[in-house]
Amino acid sequence: VQLQASGGGLVQAGNSLRLSCAASGRTFNSYFMGWFRQAPGEEREFVAAITLGGTSTLYTDSVKGRFTISRDNAKNTVYLQMNSLKPEDTAVYYCAGSTVWARTSIGLYDSWGQGTLVTVSS
Repeated sequence: VQLQASGGGLVQAGNSLRLSCAASGRTFNSYFMGWFRQAPGEEREFVAAITLGGTSTLYTDSVKGRFTISRDNAKNTVYLQMNSLKPEDTAVYYCAGSTVWARTSIGLYDSWGQGTLVTVSS
């Protein structure tokens, strides 16, 4: 599956942003989806993941209660709603897909979008 992330931008701390990741092809509902982020000079890290039907989700501790991952299989799209943004959320955000329930294991995601930059000012 090919992935295209969008929705990044510059926001002030405390505000919200919604990222979208559109998938091409007819097999989107066969992919577990995740969001990762990479800050300057840092390694790429797990943010959130969602199962095939969207019934189960997983978050890294630093975004729990602020970020929500969801998917619309009819639209071949996965979303990341980000609320109460903090300067430390500044990063390039990537969506990724896996044919297995990869959870936080970055190496098990085999399809990646190009990334969208989120900058949170204080």
